[in-house]
Amino acid sequence: MAIDNKLRGCGFVMLNVVGVMASGQIKGRASVLQSKTQKPVGFEISEGTRASVKKWMKDELMVGSEYLWPGRFHERLHISTRPYARMVHDWVTSIGPKATAYGPNSKRRTMVIQIYKKTGNLCVVQLLLGHTKMDITVNLSQLARRSAGP
Repeated sequence: MAIDNKLRGCGFVMLNVVGVMASGQIKGRASVLQSKTQKPVGFEISEGTRASVKKWMKDELMVGSEYLWPGRFHERLHISTRPYARMVHDWVTSIGPKATAYGPNSKRRTMVIQIYKKTGNLCVVQLLLGHTKMDITVNLSQLARRSAGP
């Protein structure tokens, strides 16, 4: 799910169930309000991710949960960004890349970089990420070029 969307870590941990699910089905597209900018951002939920989230929704942890990523304690309704960052670190470490090169917000750029590599369209990238200034988006395109390798 973190790769499908373009949310910052703080927005990702606050995803709620009704935002991604309707009538017992996982939506193909969701929209959430970014906590940093207070602007809505939409994102596609891929078929594989929908299947994983549907399975996750059947877990006993999810019974009665308002949030997609519930916290461990009753007073905390959703996980915080720190446990999320630890999960990303553990996941990246388990698949091999240097863990320090990736973090919760780098997942936000993964899908967008793939779209940029296929289209070369910075305006689309700017729109997808909700950037108000093109120079921020241009910096991302430079990152995409570096990650392409020889």
